[in-house]
Amino acid sequence: MAKANMALKANRHFEIIIMGGGPSGIGAAIQLRQRGIFDFALFEKANALGGTWRDNTYPGCACDVPSALYSYSFAPNPEWTRAFAGQEEIRAYLETVARRHGVPEHVRFGVEVLRARFRAQTKLWELETNRGVFTARVLIAGTGPWHEPLVPELPGLSDFPGKVFHSSRWDHTYDLTNQRVVVVGTGASAVQFVPKIQPRVSALHLFQRTAQWVLPKPDHYVPHVERWLLRTAPAAQRALRAAEYAAMEAFGLGFRRPWILQQIQRIGLLHLRARVKDRALRERLTPDYTLGCKRLLMSNSYYPALTKSNVSVYATAVREIRGSTVIGADGSTAEADAIIFGTGFHILDMPLADKVFDSEGRSLAAHWRGSPQAYLGTTVSGFPNLFLLLGPNLGTGHSSAFTVLEAQLAYTMTAICTMRARGLATMDVRPEVQAAYNAEVQRELPRTVYNSGGCSSYYLDVNGRNSFSWPWSTNALSARVGTFDLDAYDVTEQQALREASYASEHAC
Repeated sequence: MAKANMALKANRHFEIIIMGGGPSGIGAAIQLRQRGIFDFALFEKANALGGTWRDNTYPGCACDVPSALYSYSFAPNPEWTRAFAGQEEIRAYLETVARRHGVPEHVRFGVEVLRARFRAQTKLWELETNRGVFTARVLIAGTGPWHEPLVPELPGLSDFPGKVFHSSRWDHTYDLTNQRVVVVGTGASAVQFVPKIQPRVSALHLFQRTAQWVLPKPDHYVPHVERWLLRTAPAAQRALRAAEYAAMEAFGLGFRRPWILQQIQRIGLLHLRARVKDRALRERLTPDYTLGCKRLLMSNSYYPALTKSNVSVYATAVREIRGSTVIGADGSTAEADAIIFGTGFHILDMPLADKVFDSEGRSLAAHWRGSPQAYLGTTVSGFPNLFLLLGPNLGTGHSSAFTVLEAQLAYTMTAICTMRARGLATMDVRPEVQAAYNAEVQRELPRTVYNSGGCSSYYLDVNGRNSFSWPWSTNALSARVGTFDLDAYDVTEQQALREASYASEHAC
């Protein structure tokens, strides 16, 4: 750590700076090194790598994508102990992959980017951090959308005398045993941690604004013999990954053909009926929209936990808090010693947008005005040499974020190598290209379940526009997002970069 900080003080300029040390930032660092690019730094404000898998340590935290798919294709892991890996295994995997590929020597822990602005005169990004000012020719933002917890502003919350925390900031020092606990929200996190805490608490009051579709989770322990086979026969591992990808893509067809999901959701109804015998409770837990309109949830233990005698389900949002009493929008009340928010993250109003500025001093947030847009979810007009990883309109309801990420990394690396080979100082996507692409995306989205499923989800921004979802197949995403097109950009050259010696020395 001390050696890294000394290097940080000595070097204030890098060819490339990566923001964030989660899967995106780690993947970007590995790809740069594999192309012989070493003049870069990865700024991570925390003291460890892992991103969302470092932050989310709540009980039961696990992936809802099969383990074989939730990994880098260039770093398969034959040692997953479950079909759907848990948080600790995923974090360990990320740290192991980073270490094997030499990423730590580029990481600067404890460095938080407070403001990043592109300077037209120098054609560099200027980053103000808690450790001083740095510059870079290229800025890669790998901060991700599942980073900043979303806590609703509820009247009276600040005066609540008990314990309050968000699921992504779980307080493991607080003992929930025999406590009266209110859980606000029933998304992916709550579905995982509610069954874990239910046996320990004296009373669990679950406030559910919207019922969720919860399908059975085909999770299981992976036997030693299977892991041995995957470890000793890489072809078997590739076959498993291909089979899981094909299965997920077949399921994903329904997101573009909602009538298919309307048939599949019968499985969800059968699952609910089998696990919840009480008719009144079952009615409160039955969604009134098409499966896939919101994020797909899977669990074998969530419904059984809700049937226990110490659990109460309120089919209402929370209106306010008075002392130790949580009051629902329908007037229902619950006494609480602790409140846990499972209310998700700032997905489309990501904090990054308020920290990144163009050459005129306008932020990404000011450009977007509540509706994030980017070309291929990766570059934004007016922000040269900036690459967003897991950016707008790249979300799918069925596939792995690693598939999306690797397509973007292929695009970003080709762009950077093109800049180096041609001696380009800046590369800025043309506004008409970005506008045409986003218009195409928005024309296609109404046909998908994301827009037509009859729900309100985090896929929709404050303007009611779907700025999260990708309307085509994952194969189409990999092909289109993974293919760099220089003609889409306005470029500038710099004399020093045009010299043959530079191009020869810096070509990827």
